[in-house]
Amino acid sequence: MTVLAAFLVLVGGAAGAPLRYVIDGYVKTAAGKSFPWGTLAVNMLGAAFLGALHGADTGTNVEALLGTGLCGALTTFSTFELDTVHLIQDGSYAKAAINAAGSLLLGFAFFLAFYTLLSDLT
Repeated sequence: MTVLAAFLVLVGGAAGAPLRYVIDGYVKTAAGKSFPWGTLAVNMLGAAFLGALHGADTGTNVEALLGTGLCGALTTFSTFELDTVHLIQDGSYAKAAINAAGSLLLGFAFFLAFYTLLSDLT
């Protein structure tokens, strides 16, 4: 890793974290808090964007800025886990299962779809 790549990760992360906060808050306001729609939204957006970056074969510096930095800060595995645990603690077992399985399956689907789309275009 170069100093430039580390700096690009920092810049991307500085943009991704507040973007996650804003998107999560907006989605929670629009969709309600009975299901972790905000976390799901940022994770699917990040999966799709990361798939597109890899599909477009953007290169090391773009990958550092937008992949590791932006997507790394935009998406959140730990909050996904916490949301799932909260659903279980609330006795919402079906929602917890839907959140866990749906997040993983949809994440892979979004990544693969956008990877395929961009790799076919380049």
